Amino acid sequence: MLNDMISIKNPKSVVAEAFRTLRTNIQFSLLDEEIKTVVVTSTKPSEGKSTVISNLAITMAQAGKKVLLIDCDLRKPTIHKKFGISNQEGLTNILAKERNINEVIKASNINNFYILTSGPIPPNPAELLGSKRFKMLIKELKETFDIVLLDAPPVLAVTDAQILSTICNGVIFVAEYGQAEKNAIVMGKELIEKVGGKILGVVLNKVPTKSSNYYYYNYDYK
Repeated sequence: MLNDMISIKNPKSVVAEAFRTLRTNIQFSLLDEEIKTVVVTSTKPSEGKSTVISNLAITMAQAGKKVLLIDCDLRKPTIHKKFGISNQEGLTNILAKERNINEVIKASNINNFYILTSGPIPPNPAELLGSKRFKMLIKELKETFDIVLLDAPPVLAVTDAQILSTICNGVIFVAEYGQAEKNAIVMGKELIEKVGGKILGVVLNKVPTKSSNYYYYNYDYK
């Protein structure tokens, strides 16, 4: 497991506490709707969305929730690298009817935390994520897990995050401090809302703090 899994490496740090705050804010962001599925995306690559969603998943599992993290970035998957596990089989194998769910979901060494890697990169990512089979898969997983977190590609690059937002309870944007452009975030927000997706909030990532060498992950309602 990589050093950026701060929720495990240093659970008493400011950063780990920020993830616990994020967990709580998500829980109460839609008062009239139980949140079972959340998409995490960004406006561009390298803003840290996969690190954020991984730490969020760990934090939720530590609170006793049965959590599944799915790598839905079928173009440049990274979740398997962060946790040092194989990506030989995963989500795409299920969608291609080559494997069933139980054969490819991996239990982590953290109680209540499970991972579904992307599997082999397909030629048609958007079509797979928009398929009836994928929707049925998410419906089935919601009955097994308390919460399902989906790591999506950047919203301005491809349509995948938009597609995922139509079948999930909400979307979180990850924006890198000092790098993300306001206009890009607004554009991404509009793209999600255009298809009926719900924005839960924005995580401002990699904000340097004076009190430590770690980055602070700040959650902001939008």
